Amino acid sequence: MEEVLSYRQQNVEYKGKRIRCIHMNDEYPVPDGTEGTVNHIDDLGTIHVNWDNGSTLGLVQGALG
Repeated sequence: MEEVLSYRQQNVEYKGKRIRCIHMNDEYPVPDGTEGTVNHIDDLGTIHVNWDNGSTLGLVQGALG
């Protein structure tokens, strides 16, 4: 339950923040250097981003490809 509260606290703290993709290991990645705005962080910790290129691909913290 503490993790869920932590993600909800992060959601409030990071919503609307601007971020930049350094590198993504994905079949259809957001290009390196693409910027976006954090939409929300869900209860599993996925960071949902509205990327400036129109993508809405989420980020999974600690995922390595």
